[in-house]
Amino acid sequence: MREDPRENLTESYRSAARLNGLRAEQLQKENQQLLRQLSLIQTSLSWRVTVPLRAVRALMLGKLLSGRPVRELPGRLLRLWGREGLSGIRKTVIHRFRRRQRLRGGPQTVGAGMEGVDHPYRAAPGCGTDALRPKVLIIAELSLRQCAKYRVWQKRDFLEALGWPVQVVDWRDIAEAMSALQLCTYVIFYRVPGFEDVMKLVGEAHRLGLAPRWEVDDLIFDEGEYRQNGNIDTLPAAERDLLLSGVALFRQCMLACGRGIASTQALADSMREAGLTDVAVLENALDAETLRIAASLPVHEGSDRIWVSYGSGTNTHDADFRQAEAGLLAAMAEEPRLCLRVIGQLQLSSAFSRFENRVERLTELSYPDYLKALSQTDIAIAPLERTLFNDCKSNIKFLEAAVVRVAAICSPCAAFLTVLRDGENGLLAADAEAWRNGFLALARDEGYRRRLADAAYGDVMARYAPEAMAQTQARALFGMPPCRETPDLKILMANVYFAPRSFGGATIVAEEMGCRLVRKGAQVSVLTSRPSVADLPDGDIRYDVEGMTVFASVLPDDQGRLGQLDNPAMASRFSDVLEACQPDVVHVHAAQGLGTGLLRVCQERGIPYVLTLHDAWWLCERQFMVRADGRYCFQTTIDLAVCQACVPGARHLVDRAVVMRQALAGAALLISPSQAHRALYLANGIAPERIVVNRNGFRWPERPRRARIAGAPLRFGFVGGTEAVKGYGLLKEAMQSLSRSDWELVLVDNKLNLGFQSIFPEDWSVRGRLRIVPAYTQSGLDDFYDQIDVLLFPSQWKESYGLTVREALSRDVWVVTTSPGGQSEDVVDGVNGTCLPLDGKSQTLTAAVSALLDAPERFENYVNPCKEQLATYDMQADELYGFLKQAAGGRV
Repeated sequence: MREDPRENLTESYRSAARLNGLRAEQLQKENQQLLRQLSLIQTSLSWRVTVPLRAVRALMLGKLLSGRPVRELPGRLLRLWGREGLSGIRKTVIHRFRRRQRLRGGPQTVGAGMEGVDHPYRAAPGCGTDALRPKVLIIAELSLRQCAKYRVWQKRDFLEALGWPVQVVDWRDIAEAMSALQLCTYVIFYRVPGFEDVMKLVGEAHRLGLAPRWEVDDLIFDEGEYRQNGNIDTLPAAERDLLLSGVALFRQCMLACGRGIASTQALADSMREAGLTDVAVLENALDAETLRIAASLPVHEGSDRIWVSYGSGTNTHDADFRQAEAGLLAAMAEEPRLCLRVIGQLQLSSAFSRFENRVERLTELSYPDYLKALSQTDIAIAPLERTLFNDCKSNIKFLEAAVVRVAAICSPCAAFLTVLRDGENGLLAADAEAWRNGFLALARDEGYRRRLADAAYGDVMARYAPEAMAQTQARALFGMPPCRETPDLKILMANVYFAPRSFGGATIVAEEMGCRLVRKGAQVSVLTSRPSVADLPDGDIRYDVEGMTVFASVLPDDQGRLGQLDNPAMASRFSDVLEACQPDVVHVHAAQGLGTGLLRVCQERGIPYVLTLHDAWWLCERQFMVRADGRYCFQTTIDLAVCQACVPGARHLVDRAVVMRQALAGAALLISPSQAHRALYLANGIAPERIVVNRNGFRWPERPRRARIAGAPLRFGFVGGTEAVKGYGLLKEAMQSLSRSDWELVLVDNKLNLGFQSIFPEDWSVRGRLRIVPAYTQSGLDDFYDQIDVLLFPSQWKESYGLTVREALSRDVWVVTTSPGGQSEDVVDGVNGTCLPLDGKSQTLTAAVSALLDAPERFENYVNPCKEQLATYDMQADELYGFLKQAAGGRV
């Protein structure tokens, strides 16, 4: 019956979306790298020196350095001339150039002040790995396929058989390894050299308290012993030098880890002699692939020839083969049925030329073909030169021969002696005479060969079969995944910013709620973003904030509208965090930049999520419903036709609305910080029972307010940053229009917390005093509000709440705010503040400020009489805990 393609259409779309997501993620990485390179170029000395040359070239092309047409310059100059004259033009040009230089350097200084170990990114997480699902991470050299087979993929299988989740990352993918470190509880660095970025990963593993182990299966960290290996001398000089140059790097990484895993006891002893005190042994073994291949091979039918097989994976085994060469030549001379099959790379002696028709060479075989070729021989050999280097090697050649039931002759090196019993399950040969005798004995007695092969198979399966390895060696080293106590409620929060990047009201609310939920017994984890830091690999960073485990990912510098809306890379990171934390409920605050993909992941996993609607982002392309001209939209029920006219270049508004509606519909509960904001969502189709009000609290004063100095100029404060939606431009116009000087304005530059300056005093021309201060922390609230008498809050949209309004009201600071909106719900006009219409006019604010300046006596010993109606963080947290518990439903 023909398959109906329509049945698979949805899955096809999903797969296509995932493929496009992967493509977008790769493009984001490439874009980030190009931006870094461009930043390095633009901050270089040569770039600064050539500014005049580039300016002349730009002018010849009719453009300014910024790329804008020269024809736009006269109008801008005339406007500036009319306002401030020639001195204003000179001052503005100089200041704008300096500002560009400062802003250009901003992202490069994000890591400034991180040198101390007390910075959260540097400090050891106090919570350790308690909030994480037990997981083993293997950061490995994967290009050596056979080494990876025995040391990486086998170990993964053993651990998974014990119940451990395992992740494997190539050590060259530094950012991915950095992220994976944050989510594991146990880490192994397999055969990893100590390059600079790798050493940062090792340092990160120690910061996270993971006690990393460095694993190896060859003596590649001891140059003296390495040089004793005769195989090295057979290599071309360039290859030999390259091989030896890595020894110091391997040793550096091993010692930095401090603990080790070896494939043999002799190798473990050498690691201890190099300086490690804790070295475990986990041998190379058999795996499901090897057993499956062996079981599928046909039974070897004897012939008139007796084939001896030697397998060589690389071109570094010539000296090893020479250990058996003389004995084999002598045996072949005595026994004409003896033949040699060389599988792999080997430089054979010319002495074998006389046996030309009895020597066969096979190269470039896959592993299944290698085992098949081995199984069709009668005797397998594993000769090794007697050196410490070879004593450290594993007995894998004996295991492979045993599993395909071929009798083996081996050199008496340490690893073979752990399992090979001479004359019972194999033969040992220490010199040419022993090799000759062994070949002849096995060639002339088929029954003897069969008895040795059968005994070897039984011994090897008992010790090295996957189940045996998992339950003995792997379990002894790693144990079983620990069972942890389950807290009353496990919450994973998501907010685009989080401490130490405490930027914006939503961030402060998220931080405060998280702290209080921890105090109520919940386990709280947080997904957020972080800046790119010069001396840390890009990737996630895990750190602690007040008992919360925080995972921070690097976001691209400029994601654009679509990147803010849907971020496949962040959705992938979130999926990993979700798996590690296994929350009962997810609580999303500000998702801009993190993307709505987080919510689809929750839906796919069946994990309930709650959205706190801090703004109108879920409804409108313009997050605060403020048009390009700075005026509030005043729509109640969103009409996409109106939105399309407002943002004419946006072709994605319909798809955006679909994504947002689905995200809102999938939420277990929606939370609004105010009745006014709830009404907006109700007007846009949200059922009343699906959205509740959880009024934001704030940090109340910890001490009485300092008395205002009688007769001092009236002090105004503004904390909204430079965004037009917060009324920055309107405020600037209003204050510059004042003809009096009996006032002071304190401006908070909230971008300083992100590593760069955004407010410049030279851009202002006012008669009063202007002060610019960095953003205050929550512990500095009282000190900041002691500096002002009036908080100016000329927001140009109907705010969802207005945190700073409540902070000011609780500290007896008069508030001038726009209304309606959540920002004005606790302001009584003329009693504890002044309410302004949302008319976008600077004159309205000027009039309100002037009225206050005309009555300064009102602020002598002023006390807000309406403080009892304000919410508190504790009230908010108690209510929120109940909402989250309700949303979690049967999961707790």
